[in-house]
Amino acid sequence: MKKPASVISALFIALVALGHLLRIILNIDLIVGGIQAPVWASGVAAVFCGVLATLLWNERRG
Repeated sequence: MKKPASVISALFIALVALGHLLRIILNIDLIVGGIQAPVWASGVAAVFCGVLATLLWNERRG
């Protein structure tokens, strides 16, 4: 394994993306500081984290 940090980071970020997708699918409310976070923000975060995880995963090949 050439870049173990990239693999670990990619897996962690993929789990974060999965969490955002689950929030969308299960329609879970998220309240931060008394303000409800919109579900669409999780959609943006899921796409961003998914792309980032994919780029990190591909980076390990060198």
